[in-house]
This record gives sequence, structure tokens and C-alpha cells, in this order.
Amino acid sequence: MRKPQDWGQPCPNPGCSHSRLINRGTMSAISTSLTQSGKRRIFRCGACEQPFSETRATVFFALRTPEEPVIMALQMLLVTVALSDMGFVLGVTDATVLAWRRRAAQKAHESHAHLLRDVPVPQGQLDERWHCIRRTHAPQAGPDGESSARSVDGRQGVWSSCAPEFRLILAACVGPRTCARALPLIQMTAAAVLGVPCFGSAGCSCDLAALIAGSHTLKPFPRSGKPGRPKQPVKEPHPDVVYGQVVKKKPQGRLQELVSRVRCGAKRFEERGLSISPRVLERLNLALRQALAPLVRQSGSFCKDRTHMRRRVVLLQACYNFARPHRSWRVPLSDPEPRAAGLIQPKWRHQPPGMAAGLPEHVWTFRELLTAKFEPVHNQSSSG
Repeated sequence: MRKPQDWGQPCPNPGCSHSRLINRGTMSAISTSLTQSGKRRIFRCGACEQPFSETRATVFFALRTPEEPVIMALQMLLVTVALSDMGFVLGVTDATVLAWRRRAAQKAHESHAHLLRDVPVPQGQLDERWHCIRRTHAPQAGPDGESSARSVDGRQGVWSSCAPEFRLILAACVGPRTCARALPLIQMTAAAVLGVPCFGSAGCSCDLAALIAGSHTLKPFPRSGKPGRPKQPVKEPHPDVVYGQVVKKKPQGRLQELVSRVRCGAKRFEERGLSISPRVLERLNLALRQALAPLVRQSGSFCKDRTHMRRRVVLLQACYNFARPHRSWRVPLSDPEPRAAGLIQPKWRHQPPGMAAGLPEHVWTFRELLTAKFEPVHNQSSSG
């Protein structure tokens, strides 16, 4: 009988005392199973005696396709390959690729919830880039191009926030260009960072209102003694909120001048010696347009549903943060001795943005991105 050890596998039984707990010394590898998607190891929990497959709660669970085509299809989703082209190359239907992407987006969302917590970020940047879904112009859009919350197609936005210090994507969401959509981005960013960082953006009118709604204090008014209802308290920005904008002046569509202004917390902004620069976000915009086919300009590979676009963005965020080395964070190797056979020896230690921020300990492979398993957040905090 094999002794239980740490396999990095949580028990999937909800009624077990070790449910979703990892590395507690209760898992035993009892056998292997040959499935249509490959050879799988079977584990058994020592607490509830329930067997389960190693692919439980992963993208590859109960699939009839080998892992290689699934990984290839999900990777092609991140290199501007159209959905119809994937089906032609791999010999699968579009619905099959969409089902794989749905599973991968769920796993990417789970990785964000467990890794992007309490990140020490002194400064954050907010941005919103335009794209169209199903049609160029939404029926409910106003004359200025601002779409309402009721619009299900037309002019949408990919809202994102990043930490320029690490080149890390903190949060990303897809929706119309409204203040109601900017608020979830601020809330997702606040859940990922530690404290209240200093924010900067490219001058979107919704960002300041969303920041005040997400972090504010109530200013009461004293009663005047006059008849009538008293004046209701108003929301004021929290004392820790710092927000600056970079306004682009583009007469006739050409950039001529960049004007920086601090809209909130000017004193704290000067004390920290920060600067407002959209350079990192503009480079991130280019990375998104080079990775996602619906964001390519003057192309027919556009999304026809907002949900599909959200899944693409979530998957790209996880790959960009944890599995894609960034050139800005490569570190030279100090060991002069050769480390591999051959004439070309490695000179750099590559790191993704998440590794530079201290989140994962190594560069994830794409398969690790699709099979990562975590404990619940409350168990991680209590065990630590």
C-alpha cells in the first residue's frame, strides 16, 4: 500500500473534512487510467476514501480530445488567429473551441482570485480602449459616441488597470463606455492591490466618478434650523485617493500636445514624486491588439458577443501575467559556467510580470495555466 504524500491535489468531495485542502498528507496515488485525452493518474483521499482523477477541476477534465490540440487552440486564441481558422487547422468545430475557451477563462479567473491579492502597488494606471461588437455603432449610442448600459452591441470598451512598476495587469473587464462599467474595474483593482495606490489615466470622464464611488467619505451638513428636509451628505474623495490625468489634444485627429493635471490629492502626489505617463498603458494596448484578433484594426475578425470577448481578455490577462516572460524583467545570469549542452548558452533569466511582483515562483507553462489548483482564500490566510 502506497503511503499518502503531498501531490498538490485537493479533495473534490464537498462533504470531506479535507475538502479543497492541498498538501495535507492525505492523498495517495492508487492507479492510472487511459482515457481518450491521455493517460491519467488516479488519486484517493485518505479522509473520505473517494477516488478522483488528476484532471478534476481543470480544463482537461472529461474531454475526448488529447491535450495537444486543446493547448494549441487556446494558444492560437492569443496570437490573433481567427476562430474559423482554428477549426480549419485543427479539424474541430467553432463550438468546440468556444467550450475550451470557456473552461480556460474560468481557470484564469480562479488564478486571478488567488494570486492577485494584496499586491504592493504604489501607482496604478487606468485605461479604456474602444472596439466594436457585432456592428460599428450601437443603436443606443449618443451623438458623442458614449453608449448606454442597455446597449448590447456596437461601441464597447476593454477597461483595464495595470501596475506600471511591474507591467502587471491588475484587472480587466469588457462593457459599454459608462460610469457604471468603470466602477467594477475600480472594485476589481482595489481587491488586487494593498492599500490605495495613486491612479492615473488618459482623461476618461468616468474614472474620477468611479474612484469617488469606490473610495470616499461622507461630508455631513449641519442642520440650519429652517423648515424643510435637511441637506443630504455628499461624497468626497478619500484622503488617500490620488488621481491624475493625461489629456491628449488632437485637433483634426493628430496628436499635438499632452497636458498633465492632478484632479485629486495633489499634495500626496508631490510628496511621492510621481509622474503621469501613459507610456506603459499604451504599450499594453499594443500588446492586446497584437494578441487578440477582435482588437485588430480594419479586420473582419470581430466578436459577435460581449461574453466571448470577456473570456478572451481574462485568458490573455492570466497568460500575460504568469506565463509570458517580459523582456523588461529579464535578469542576467551571473554564473559563467555553461549550463546546457551546445554552442549557445543562456545568458538571461526570464520573468513574467507576475513573477517580478513576487506572485508565482517560476514561469508557468501554458499547461500549468490550465491545470492550476488552489485552496480557498480563507484557508490560505489561516494556514499562513
